[in-house]
Amino acid sequence: EYGDTLAVKITELEERIYEQARETFNINSPKQLGVILFEKMQLPGSKKTKTGYSTSADVLEKLAPEQPIIRDILEYRTLAKLKSTYADGLLTCLDEDGRVRSTFQQTVTATGRLSSTEPNLQNIPVRTEQGRELRKFFVAKDGFALVDADYSQIELRVLASLADDKTMIDAFLSGADIHSITASQVMGIPLENVTPNDRRKAKAVNFGIVYGIGAFSLSNDIGTSIVEADRYIKGYLANYSGVAEFMENAKKNAKEKGYAETYFGRRRYLPELQEKNAIRRGFGERVAMNMPIQGTAADIIKIAMIKVYERLKKEFPDSKLIMQVHDELIIEAPEKDKEKVALLLKETMENACEMAVPFTVDVQYGKTWYDTK
Repeated sequence: EYGDTLAVKITELEERIYEQARETFNINSPKQLGVILFEKMQLPGSKKTKTGYSTSADVLEKLAPEQPIIRDILEYRTLAKLKSTYADGLLTCLDEDGRVRSTFQQTVTATGRLSSTEPNLQNIPVRTEQGRELRKFFVAKDGFALVDADYSQIELRVLASLADDKTMIDAFLSGADIHSITASQVMGIPLENVTPNDRRKAKAVNFGIVYGIGAFSLSNDIGTSIVEADRYIKGYLANYSGVAEFMENAKKNAKEKGYAETYFGRRRYLPELQEKNAIRRGFGERVAMNMPIQGTAADIIKIAMIKVYERLKKEFPDSKLIMQVHDELIIEAPEKDKEKVALLLKETMENACEMAVPFTVDVQYGKTWYDTK
């Protein structure tokens, strides 16, 4: 049904795009699309490559605010991807009992996160309402409910703990919203005057720092000038000086040892740090800063999974851990046990290991995955 609904919307968008272009063409062909947009319609911002004009998402997104046809093309691509990958794709993955079973790989990602294949259930989109609708497909069996728990801001809590940054630790311990506190401290405005837009920018800095973000990338993410983005980053590192020191030490240690490691001692070797090429070396430095944080978070969720599994086996043998999406665990539990299982999940995940900043876990339950969000 969902696939049929998408098909109708996709056809409507196709017709609108052809009308604006004043001719029919293959929207999925970058070559044909490039000619229509940048030669026929003379839109600005074209990037010529060896094979024609670039019609990548970042090129088109810059034009989208001014051009209705671009907005339609981007929506068309989103819906076509949802239809082919999820509506049609999931049907081919159904087992005889009507269930979908993914395969989890432990040794694919360099950071140590689990990855999911055939089908990839960790990639179910959540940013748009159309993407979120997909979660309605995932339904607990009769008499059961899905219990869904996810760590709140685990990577930032790990960062505060590993860096032993007193300012960030205090911000978390105060129980206030970390992004609002960061906005207040970095932008120098009272907490009660922080606007949603200030918080959004601070959130991008908070998460960006974990990935070694530069001023250019941050300016793109938050829609400001490079100078202003640079000011935010410098303000952030001055405010959270423990984090700044941790980042520098992480790079230095990785260069000396040849690898970065998590809190639990799992290593990622980084030959890139010895590269003469500055771009490759820069990549290695960013990984050296990020891997201890993202890798430690990945280790913690695996520890939590083992502990949850052991407790369920003893206390609720009819409940099963059926899904992991990075910081999120899902259990299928008998309807009558769902509240107790939710409590078990929250307790076990929050106490998977002890660090300077306690972990907090949000738990919901419902008949479908959609209901738990």
